[in-house]
Amino acid sequence: MEVSRRTFFKAGLLGGVGLTVFGFDAAPLVAQTQGLKISRTTETRSTCPYCSVSCGVIIHTLGDKAKNVTPQVVHVEGDPDHPINRGTLCPKGSSLQQDIMNERRLTKPQVRRPGSTQWEDIPWDQAIDEIGHLVKKTRDATFIEQDAQGRTVNRCESIGWIGGCTDTNEFNYLAGKAMRSLGVCYLETQARV
Repeated sequence: MEVSRRTFFKAGLLGGVGLTVFGFDAAPLVAQTQGLKISRTTETRSTCPYCSVSCGVIIHTLGDKAKNVTPQVVHVEGDPDHPINRGTLCPKGSSLQQDIMNERRLTKPQVRRPGSTQWEDIPWDQAIDEIGHLVKKTRDATFIEQDAQGRTVNRCESIGWIGGCTDTNEFNYLAGKAMRSLGVCYLETQARV
């Protein structure tokens, strides 16, 4: 016998109505099912990366404590203790698990050299060193001490900075201070600094 999707939903709906009519309360069963899903997981608190609201999320991973096991994200939910969202998430935040589990997600720095058409993976230490050297080289080559009228301006108009919403306000505040100390004029952040 072949069961269509419509027939399956009708049978489920009629079964649920029948159980409710006979006094069966499904709320404890649903609560227990949710508890079983995350009973052996490790909770990690994080921040949703999608907008500047910075909602708190709890990411449940399975396999963190076992040897020779790659951790697997099994559930993402809003953090009820977070002062901004108090456990709620928008549709984009609710889909965060698919963002984490995406096989196309980058997990290491990449660089595309001048004239190349390919991206290459590089280690984190090399990426940080290259960024530092390029920032210093650019600032040294383009730093403006005085404007056309001879006024001291001490600015660098060839570097820009944008802070992310998943960074804390404290981090973005310090990044803003660092950019201003370099003389950067073009800086923006999604955080409420």
